[in-house]
Amino acid sequence: MRRALYLPPFGELADSRVLADLASRAELAGFDGVFLWDHVVRPLRPTLPVCDPWIALAAMAAATERIILGTRVTPLSRRRPQVVARQAVALDQLSGGRFVLGVGLGGDNGGELGRLGETTDPRTRAGMLDEGLDLLERIWSGDVVHHEGEHYRVDGLRFLPTPERAEGIPVWVATQSTRGAPLRRAARFQGLCPEGSPEDLAAMLSVIAEHRGDLRGFEVAVGGPPGTDPEPYAEVGATWWLHQFPEVTARAEAEEVVAGGPRRAGGPPPDDVSTGRHVSPGGQRGNFFGS
Repeated sequence: MRRALYLPPFGELADSRVLADLASRAELAGFDGVFLWDHVVRPLRPTLPVCDPWIALAAMAAATERIILGTRVTPLSRRRPQVVARQAVALDQLSGGRFVLGVGLGGDNGGELGRLGETTDPRTRAGMLDEGLDLLERIWSGDVVHHEGEHYRVDGLRFLPTPERAEGIPVWVATQSTRGAPLRRAARFQGLCPEGSPEDLAAMLSVIAEHRGDLRGFEVAVGGPPGTDPEPYAEVGATWWLHQFPEVTARAEAEEVVAGGPRRAGGPPPDDVSTGRHVSPGGQRGNFFGS
């Protein structure tokens, strides 16, 4: 089970320089990844500073060499797919193929969507997410894109460069559901960012395995607060444990966790860290992205 930090880029952490420093320290301490919340404002905390996670991830990529970096998660309905596609490729290049795109519906917590004029209807956002994901894949292919959808339009354009990796940029899909369309969506891609109990996760992975045929090469990134035991999640198939910090986290608190190393942050010691490989739930060895 890989170990990562799941940082809120708010308050004292709302500074790309601070986040880059934390990512560098985390890499030296033996963590396998650092992921950021993706928000533009926190309406329930109107005086809380918020850092753009994409700019911060660029700084983090430049400050590190090994660890995986990504969003958990980007509400795709709030973004233009073509812009996300370009930013993701730029991060993929800058990091040398270490970027993961976590996506989901997002939520209107405190009016974060509605008060900015964004769509709040869950069905509409789900349609935008599915169409946006399809468009991302086509843009990343490097082929000429013709797309006339319900939400987006591309009229015969080609987007270059393509991702650093021939297999493309890994997409991990968030869900809280134990059945239905969210799991079918996740099964199409390379990973899952679940929310729920270990029993919920077991149910999710059972459905995903039915759609995929098996879970080989499929990443499962579970986030939990300090004190949560990751082992029950590992037993049912989680491949990543993300140490989740509170929304308001002091820099010193984050530095203390980093200094303690991945063992104290939860999970068993990594296997074969030097090659960046792990044992998947099915027992077959693969790299971080399941290839």
